[in-house]
Order: sequence, then structure tokens, then C-alpha cells
Amino acid sequence: MPIKASTPSSVLLVCLGNICRSPTAEEIFRQQAAIAGLSMKVDSAGTGDWHIGHAPDERAQRHAKAHGYNISKLVGRQVSVDDFHNFDLILAMDAQNLADLQAIKDNISNTDTKLAKLALFSEEDPTYGGDDVPDPYTGDSDAFEEVIERIESSAQAWIESWKTA
Repeated sequence: MPIKASTPSSVLLVCLGNICRSPTAEEIFRQQAAIAGLSMKVDSAGTGDWHIGHAPDERAQRHAKAHGYNISKLVGRQVSVDDFHNFDLILAMDAQNLADLQAIKDNISNTDTKLAKLALFSEEDPTYGGDDVPDPYTGDSDAFEEVIERIESSAQAWIESWKTA
């Protein structure tokens, strides 16, 4: 069954540290889904453990706020095995995180339990399809702006794909 066959009830957005891309994507996705009238649980996490319990990067917060997104209350966490049971769809910000997620999923002993589907965040996006959302952590202001632009585009593409499925 294709990923976009039906609207998921829960989506997890994943990057490396859960302080730049995925918390930004969480809030953008949550707002766009609500505007579209979709009721779903949206969360974010990182594949790495460096920023567990930390607020999003100050630069990510500042750029998100300038676009009408408040990510200041979000808290970094690491992906867990439970996420594969508790979410319908897990979207990775880049190919490396997708590979890391697939490796975790492959090691879960599946006893008739449906596990989350995995996909690249940009997979449905006609503009950025198949591209990584670049990590802005070591970049400048333009890098954070590009991340917001790409996330808005790809989030909208997923939502549109569910509306037309």
C-alpha cells in the first residue's frame, strides 16, 4: 500500500539533533494540518542524543517566529523503538537519517505489530522531491530561511497528497 493511500493519524518528523529542522517541521506541519482540517498527532525527534531536553536552537526559534511559528516550548528528544509502534508515519529530513531510522526499524522484532512507515520528508514535494532538507546548524541566516521554505513546501505537499488520495 502506498504511503499516501490514507491520511495518517500520527506523524513523527526526524532530523539529527532535534533542535533545528525537526522542531521547525513539527510546528509547521502541525499548523498546516490544522488549516487543512486534518486531525493528527505531530511530534519530532532526533536520531542523535546530544540535545535531549534542550530547547530548539535560538536561531531556529528566531527564524521560525519571524514566519509565525513558535517552537520555543518544544524540547529535544531522541527517537525510540516505541515511536515505531506509536506513529503511523515517520518522515526523515535527510537520507542519512532515513537510513538510520530504517536500521532501527529493521532491528525491531515485529510480533504482528504494525510498524510506522518511513519516508523522506521531501518525497511528495514536486519542488524538492528526493532532496535532503539541509542542516542549517553550521550555516548562516540564509540556511535557516531555506529550511523554513523547504519545510513549508514539503509539508504542504504531503497534506495535498492525502487530500487527493
